[in-house]
Amino acid sequence: MEEVTSNALITSDAIQFGILAAILGLLFYTRSLGGKWDKFYTFVPLILLAYLIPSLLNTFGIISSEGSNLWQVAKDYFLPAALILLTLAIDFKAILGLGPKALIMFVTATIGIVIGGPLAVMIIGSFSPETVSADGADAAWRGLSTVAGSWIGGGANQTAMLELYGYPQELFAAMVAVDIIIAEIWMIFLLYGAGNPEPIDRWLKADASAIERLKTKMENYTAELERIPTTPDFMLLAGVTFGGVALSHLVAQLVGGWVGSMPGMEDSILANSFFWIVVTATTFGLTASFTRLSHLEGAGASKIGTVFIFLLVAIIGTKMDIMAIADEPLLFLLGGIWMLIHVILLFIVAKLIRAPFFFVAVGSKANVGGAASAPVLAAAFHPALASVGVLLAVLGYALGTYGAILTAEMMRAVSF
Repeated sequence: MEEVTSNALITSDAIQFGILAAILGLLFYTRSLGGKWDKFYTFVPLILLAYLIPSLLNTFGIISSEGSNLWQVAKDYFLPAALILLTLAIDFKAILGLGPKALIMFVTATIGIVIGGPLAVMIIGSFSPETVSADGADAAWRGLSTVAGSWIGGGANQTAMLELYGYPQELFAAMVAVDIIIAEIWMIFLLYGAGNPEPIDRWLKADASAIERLKTKMENYTAELERIPTTPDFMLLAGVTFGGVALSHLVAQLVGGWVGSMPGMEDSILANSFFWIVVTATTFGLTASFTRLSHLEGAGASKIGTVFIFLLVAIIGTKMDIMAIADEPLLFLLGGIWMLIHVILLFIVAKLIRAPFFFVAVGSKANVGGAASAPVLAAAFHPALASVGVLLAVLGYALGTYGAILTAEMMRAVSF
């Protein structure tokens, strides 16, 4: 990485990257200490700090994204690698084994996000059309596409939408704030319900005995999958992952260039090479999940994918203008309406099919929280159920790119 030109105290990409990695390491170390740190991270989400601390370093001139190559590296290597590693972890047999109600609630949660975005845009646009203006690179729907990516999939999908729709990164802080703050408010309610689910299950008229059977099933699944990884495991992971990254770039060059050469398709999303990088990486991971390569999850595929996600988050943080949060207060109202639609739809369907609150909560957080939050919430019901959150969350990563694009295009269509 080369030196960059800026007025920041530290201008070396290599040093900046090391600082970001050290910050993430310190955050995860303190999170592992438990005790008072558990209480701290309950109120101040780790991923929020992963965004905020680099942003503050940028704001106060310690580091700078100006002229830096870090984002290019993150976009070209970390993002497709994360998509491959997280979708590689999908075990469709195990997901189907969760039973139809778990999958129904997961899909309902996804649908709630997909339709909630356009409906929220329409509601806000009815009295404040300037908030959801459809014109220009800073159009609200472009920024909200990143929220859709996060709420259906996770950080990798959010980053994919940021790059795909070209939303200005200096305005991204407001969207990050909407994403995290609204999602964490909902998380508080879910954690409260996880501590005492019986009244909610009675209201839903749900049969909670399915959860007990699920606990046993997931304990057995986890025991079968886990193993001590070896050097060959890691080398195979590296080969599969970055071989898939190379394939993604090759397809992007060939297909994106071919579509772009067609008359009238120059500005189409299908001519965007990054679109094909994201889609190919996701498809590659999904395809590999049907082969013996899926067993690499036992060697830590999704854990390594999470490392790439947090590196992406930190690098994006260096490009954020935290002062943008106060510029658009109506965006928070829009996010609240969006989440409320998601929640209402979840409980309507849960009431109709008598799904236990566990499926409501984990189905929602597998979308809205992804692999960072879904296992935490699942474990709040019972530690043996944490892997259920992981399984549904990685399914969310698989759907996140496609669902977010659909949501974005619907929001574009209804924008004022």
